[in-house]
Amino acid sequence: MQQLQEFWALVLDVWNQGFLGIEIGRLLIALGIFLLFLIFRRLFTTIILARFKRFVEKTEGRFDDELIAALEQPVRFIPVVMGAFFAIEYLGPEGTFELIAENFLRSLVVLTIFWGFFNAIGPLSFLFKRLERIFTRPMIEWLVKATKIGIVFIGVATVLEIWGIEVGPIIAGLGLFGVAVALGAQDLFKNLIAGILVLAEKRFHPGDWIRVDGVVEGTVETIGFRSTRVRRFDKAPVFVPNAKLSDNAVTNFSAMTHRRIYWKIGVEYRTTVEQLRQIRDGIESYVIGNEAFAQPPEVSTFVRIDSFNDSSIDIMLYCFTKTTNWGEWLEIKEQLAYHIKEVVEGAGSGFAFPSQSLYVESLPDDRPEPFVPPQDDGEAAAAVAARAAD
Repeated sequence: MQQLQEFWALVLDVWNQGFLGIEIGRLLIALGIFLLFLIFRRLFTTIILARFKRFVEKTEGRFDDELIAALEQPVRFIPVVMGAFFAIEYLGPEGTFELIAENFLRSLVVLTIFWGFFNAIGPLSFLFKRLERIFTRPMIEWLVKATKIGIVFIGVATVLEIWGIEVGPIIAGLGLFGVAVALGAQDLFKNLIAGILVLAEKRFHPGDWIRVDGVVEGTVETIGFRSTRVRRFDKAPVFVPNAKLSDNAVTNFSAMTHRRIYWKIGVEYRTTVEQLRQIRDGIESYVIGNEAFAQPPEVSTFVRIDSFNDSSIDIMLYCFTKTTNWGEWLEIKEQLAYHIKEVVEGAGSGFAFPSQSLYVESLPDDRPEPFVPPQDDGEAAAAVAARAAD
């Protein structure tokens, strides 16, 4: 019986001592308070936020819908912070544990606030879009990314300050370290500055078809801080350092106002002057009277007898289509090729192809005699008579 009393006394002592001098009963009650707020969080999300989202969906604009969706997670975290606060207040830690608990709660509050700011940057980015008249869209995207990085940096610095870690000396130390790093990372900063220059000069945008001689040709997908991703026409991605796009000549085909057709059409030398005029006029009337082609004086258009080539008389066709779309341009060229073939054949001429003619004025006297196969007497007599006549 006495041993049972001693065991019960031990249980009571453990119960009263608990964890860090706090009774286990108080710990359980604090845990219950925290769980109560977690239940409230679920109800808050299911009832209040759901009704608020349905109300916002009835509005015309999309901004409020995107903002509520972005702030949903930070708002759902608020009951967690409240539960931690009331649970710690009930426990009432003292001394060092009180300071730790207070810093922990402050850190949770800072996390919630900056979490909300970070998520709200996406929906609020429409404010930056008003600057698209001055800056390009990729520069606006860079500005949004830089704002998010700034929010993260300020949030981390605030948490460090709460725990008594001074940020100023850390930044100063990083500055000295950064000098050493910069000496070995010159290409990184060079590409970063080059990327800014590319965006500022508006050389190209995502989706443009560009060509850098000796480097790459394809469609721009993203313009990053260090490199630009270009998708080649064989669908292989190429990551080009921004410095190469800034220092080299870049051809932006997507910025074309029109698309050119430049052909040399070779017809046979037997073609007469009247046939040449008929062919030239037939091609010119098709181009000038077709709405698919840009017309003078907006662009230069020429259909002329150009040169006498080795095997052909060349007609130069120089014109521009209104469309710059590659598929549509190919279709227009195809129809033009059909018409040119009809015009050339209708004029009674034909297309020339590389050929050579060999003219022999005389044969050498010491040429070998031709071989004559054996013949009967009558044919032999005739052959001898023929040779004698020669």
